[in-house]
Amino acid sequence: MNLLLFIASSLHNVLLADVSLGVFIPVLVIALIAGIGGGFFLRVKIYEKSIKETNEKIEKMLDDASKEAEQLKKDKIIETKQETYKLMSECNNDIKERKSAIKAQEDKLQQRENSLDNRSNNLDKREENLDRKEQSIDDRKAALEEKHNKLDAIIKGQEDKLYEISQYSLEEARSVILNKTEEEMKSEIAQYIRDEEDKAREIAEKKSKDILAAAIQKYAQDVTNERTVSVVQLPSDEMKGRIIGREGRNIRTIESLTGVDLIVDDTPESIVLSCFDPVRREVARRAISYLVEDGRIHPARIEEMVERSRAEVNQFIRECGDKAIFEVGVGKMHPDLVKILGRLQFRTSYGQNVLQHSIEVAFFAGKMAAELGEDETLAKRAGLLHDIGKAIDHEVEGSHVELGASLAKKYKENPVVINAIESHHGDVPADNVISCLVQAADALSAARPGARSESLENYINRLESLEGIANNVKGVDNSYAIQAGREIRILVKPDEVSDDDITLIARDVKNQIEENLTYPGTIKVTVVREKRVQEIAK
Repeated sequence: MNLLLFIASSLHNVLLADVSLGVFIPVLVIALIAGIGGGFFLRVKIYEKSIKETNEKIEKMLDDASKEAEQLKKDKIIETKQETYKLMSECNNDIKERKSAIKAQEDKLQQRENSLDNRSNNLDKREENLDRKEQSIDDRKAALEEKHNKLDAIIKGQEDKLYEISQYSLEEARSVILNKTEEEMKSEIAQYIRDEEDKAREIAEKKSKDILAAAIQKYAQDVTNERTVSVVQLPSDEMKGRIIGREGRNIRTIESLTGVDLIVDDTPESIVLSCFDPVRREVARRAISYLVEDGRIHPARIEEMVERSRAEVNQFIRECGDKAIFEVGVGKMHPDLVKILGRLQFRTSYGQNVLQHSIEVAFFAGKMAAELGEDETLAKRAGLLHDIGKAIDHEVEGSHVELGASLAKKYKENPVVINAIESHHGDVPADNVISCLVQAADALSAARPGARSESLENYINRLESLEGIANNVKGVDNSYAIQAGREIRILVKPDEVSDDDITLIARDVKNQIEENLTYPGTIKVTVVREKRVQEIAK
């Protein structure tokens, strides 16, 4: 660079001096040589200086790096020492904690060992005490056996002396003492029974009257006495011939389609229907009524009217079941069970409509359950279904109680409902309060005046059975069944029966009536003892 500057300066000077070209060229060459040599020398100097500066920088960098490395080494050594100290501290703490835990465990084990030693010592002492007590018991047992033998000998001697004095054997003496004790205690037993019965009767009557009164007052259903209709009225006797038909074809068709026997006798303007199934009888009654109204009586028309009547009766049965469930308010029920319940509309018991009776029992049981704080809806359901077996007892083998329980189990009714059905006639024990309430409600519905009718023969037999039970009791002079068999009054012989004995007689008659008779409601037993002494003054 310096060389070029030098050449440029020389050229400038030459041009300014107007030197000739011949002189310029040598000068130029010399200048170039001098410039090259000077530039080379200058470059060498610059290079040497650069190398020196570079070496100085390298030495400084090495020195700095050495110092930095030394510092880093010192820092790492310090950091390593700190980490080592920290780890040693943690290890020492861990060792101290483990030593403390081991010491605590050793102390606990030592305590347990001491406790076991103490317990072992106590057990040894107890075993020694037990051995001493066992020995003492053996000694006392031997002494007692010896005393017992002595007492037996003394008692035997006394018995022998008593036998010599009284001429009674042991069994005879025991019998005499027992009889005498029984005679002495009879008065106290009878008085105790009377007192307890009076207390129980007062409490039970008051409570039961309150509950029954509340249940009856809250029930406002019609209580008319109903019988199943089995007679069809005709407008004239001429209609009988049309129902019979040519050579009896119409009446045979009716009987074969309905399963009902038609009795066409001398009864004016009426036909009697005879059948064990009340539903069939109702189908036949409706079919004959429709035929009489229509006037066209022939086999095809009879078949049409029977089908129509059967459909109407089935619909009526379902409506009766739905109405009863809605009226009582027991919630949903299986459709098949609803239909079976509706069939009770055509079932009677002692002249009482069974469906109406079931509704009454449901209401009574529900009200009494509410008074006692029990589930009112469940009690109503149990009361409504308690006689459900009577809907099919003429079709299936078994009692209405067994059939009703089977239906309730089949349609998955509540176990309380099943037990109420099984126990409402005492066939099985009642295992809950609601079953007992259904029993009471059933008796209440059946025993109310006008609820049931009874044939004269059954009525007389029941009264005679009541009087027969009472007359067979020892000491009874006579008995009278009064109030339609709801009370039995017993007159006893005053010379043979004491005032204390009449309590036992009343209880005995009551128990025999409950065991041997079937009756609606309750029967009151009254025992009368009277002794009259008369004298005539002349």
